[in-house]
Amino acid sequence: VQLQAFGGGLVQAGGFLRLSCAASGRTSSSYNMGWFRQAPGKEREVVGAISASGYTTTYADSVKGRFTISRDNAKNTVYLQMNSLKSEDTAVYFCAASRGTLGTAPYNFWGPGTQVTVSS
Repeated sequence: VQLQAFGGGLVQAGGFLRLSCAASGRTSSSYNMGWFRQAPGKEREVVGAISASGYTTTYADSVKGRFTISRDNAKNTVYLQMNSLKSEDTAVYFCAASRGTLGTAPYNFWGPGTQVTVSS
């Protein structure tokens, strides 16, 4: 499966952005999808994930209550709605695909990232 994240940009603190991750491939809707981010000088961290069905989502504590992951399998697209953005949310955001148990199975497919910059 091939992935492409887009929708990043520059936003003021307190603002919002919605990232999209378009997946190609006949079975892309059968994958769990994760969002990750990597800030300059820091390790990549998980933002959250959504099951293939869309019924289950998980989030990092740092984004709970502010970020929402959803998916539209008919469009092979996963979304990351980011509200109440903070300067510490500035990072390159990546989407990735995984099969197996949500939260434990490795992510084997990655797309190029999209830059999110939050100005304070």
